[in-house]
Amino acid sequence: MHYFTPQRCAATHKIIYHDRGQAQRAADRCLLERDVELWTYRCDLCGSWHLTHRDPSLHYAAGAKRRDSKPRSRKRGYKPRQR
Repeated sequence: MHYFTPQRCAATHKIIYHDRGQAQRAADRCLLERDVELWTYRCDLCGSWHLTHRDPSLHYAAGAKRRDSKPRSRKRGYKPRQR
């Protein structure tokens, strides 16, 4: 039996949709079948369309940096040194 293997983006490893309509239909299908809300966006790296679970209206503008861009430790009980 032959299974369909979707083409994936080399940079993000997400499924490639060739147009916005295809991506939106996949997002609608996920909402119906799995009750998961997804949004579509155009990838800056490959130029195709992908799905994301993050609402684009709630995120920072592209290229904007956060104030605290330093990496944080995940160790339990870690306290950063005060300067």
